[in-house]
Order: sequence, then structure tokens, then C-alpha cells
Amino acid sequence: MYSTEQHLLPPSISQIVRWMWRWSVCPVAVSRGYMPFCSTQQKPHQANPSPISQVTHRPGNQLTLCSLLKMGFSETQAKEMHEGATKSRGKHVHSVLTALLLLGLNPSSILKIMQKCPEVYSLKGADLQQRIDHLRKMGLVEGVSLSVPLFPGSLQRMISRYPKVMLLPVKRVNMVSRLLREKCLFTIHQATDILRDSPEVLEQDLSKLEYKFQYAYFRMGVRQPEMVKAKLFRLSLSELRCRHCFLEQRGLYQTPDKKGQTLILNPPLKDILCVSEETYLVQVAMADADEFHVFRKLMAREQEEEGREDEYSSDEELEEDKDDDEDDDGLHRRKRHWNTGYKKDRK
Repeated sequence: MYSTEQHLLPPSISQIVRWMWRWSVCPVAVSRGYMPFCSTQQKPHQANPSPISQVTHRPGNQLTLCSLLKMGFSETQAKEMHEGATKSRGKHVHSVLTALLLLGLNPSSILKIMQKCPEVYSLKGADLQQRIDHLRKMGLVEGVSLSVPLFPGSLQRMISRYPKVMLLPVKRVNMVSRLLREKCLFTIHQATDILRDSPEVLEQDLSKLEYKFQYAYFRMGVRQPEMVKAKLFRLSLSELRCRHCFLEQRGLYQTPDKKGQTLILNPPLKDILCVSEETYLVQVAMADADEFHVFRKLMAREQEEEGREDEYSSDEELEEDKDDDEDDDGLHRRKRHWNTGYKKDRK
């Protein structure tokens, strides 16, 4: 037996338009939160329908199991999708699903997106479409549908891997993109590749994001094209420092001089970052796991002490600024007193 979920083809645009129209002619009975799959029985005509019934059967106002089946979801998928939509109480689920279908995502991919990020149920279709259009303008395109898994489009791949990108406002995306281009000096194409391959950067602190770039650029001597190729921003800063310093301690990595030259041949950044810890230890560091774990603990303790020192120094700076402010206030008060006394003496 073949699974119907594995052989579902993405719907065409004309099919989606027909589904949107058919939602109004396929009313589904609602009873205690349970909705049958596809009921085409017409209710008796009411002379004066109540406002509640008008809202219930208003076209496009409610997502039904029948409409989900016609959109290409299997029975199991439709049940799960409808259950999630009911729990979220989203009022625009059908417009959200339509936008994702028009993007070229198939029902299986859409269901996985909703499982990863249920907040998408609560989005407004117009807001989602605006964010998708903005990502398109930044160079992320659909490409081939995800029904062909080997050749997904960059925009589809980004949304499928990190659905939270649909929740972020356009302003936030612009801020991160501007930081990558202006502070880190990535080209527009490189910045687009980073957002596609490492969309997590959209939620990271901008100062920490810039510091990670500076560490790789100045401390490791890595240039922008190699950072993009190695997917630098997928790894945390602590893991990046740990792997780099461990190689450095073992004499397997050296910071290049001003001319970019080293006395040894440094391993490529992708061989350090884009592999599992086991592969990194065997093929790059040539060390055992126990030694690396001890080094990691020492690095964590050192970073903790550095954090305390930074916190202590920042507190001292705040106290100095406070003392300076108090001295300034006292000086202003004396000046006001002198001015007032001077006026009295003149009288």
C-alpha cells in the first residue's frame, strides 16, 4: 500500500481559486466542536436566519474539514490541521493556507510548518503576504516546488526550516539585513544567502551577531565568502570559540598576520563548523572526546569569569558617572547661589 501523503502534488493556482469559491457552497455541520468531512446536504430555508447562523456559514469565514480535503490534505492531515486551527482560534487560517499554497508548498510541508510554529495559525493573511513579498524583494525566490525535495526554492527552504520568519515584522528583517551589509560588509547576495541558510540570525541580538562576525574576521582571519560557505551564523559564539581555541592550543590553527599569511596551513572554516563533534575531533582536531570536554568546561568557566569582570567594570563606570553628575549638580547649585548673591549685592 502506498501512502497518499507521500504522493500529494501541489495544487495549481486555478485549483486554489476554485477551492476558495467552493468553500461557500460546501457548508459543514458543526456539533460540539466536531465537523464531518464533507457534507453537501442543504439545510431547510429559513425565512429569518439568525445572526449566528449568518456568521457560521459566511463564505470564507470558517475553515472546514471539507475545504481542507479539497485543498489537497489527506484525511489524517485535515484532522490535525483543523484541530490546530480550532485550538489557536485563528480567524484568518484559510487566507494563511492559501498564501502558503500559492508559495508552492505542498500540504505535507504546510502541516510540518504548523507543527513547528503553531503561532502561524493566528496570523492575518494580509500580514503574511506582505512579509513574503518583502522577502522576495530581498532576493529570496520560490524556485521549484517542495514536491520535488531535491530542488526547493530558497524562500520555501527558509520558511520550512524556520517558520518563525513569518512572525517577524518587516522592520526587524531590514535591521538584520542592514547590519550584515553595512557593519559586516557582506554583499547583497551574501546577506541573502545568510538569511536563507541561517534565518535564526533574524532573532539574535544585533551586538552579539556583529561580535561573532568580528571574532571570525579578526581573531580567525576568515573573510566573508568563507563565512557564508561555512554557514558561520548557525553555530553559537561559545561553540565557535571553543572549537577554534582548542585547535589553536594544539598548534593546528594560527591567526594570519596583516598580509594574511600563516606558518601552518589552517583547516577550512567549513571543516571546523559544518561537521559533527565526532567528525571534528577525529578528522580536524585529532583528539579524544574526554580531552575536548575538559577543555570546554575550562572555556565555560573562563567566559563566566570574564562576564563577571565585565559586569563589575560596568558597575564601576556607572558609579563614576553618578559621582560626576553629582559634582556637576553641586557646581551648578554653587553657580546659582553666586549669581543670586551677586544680584543682591548690586542692590
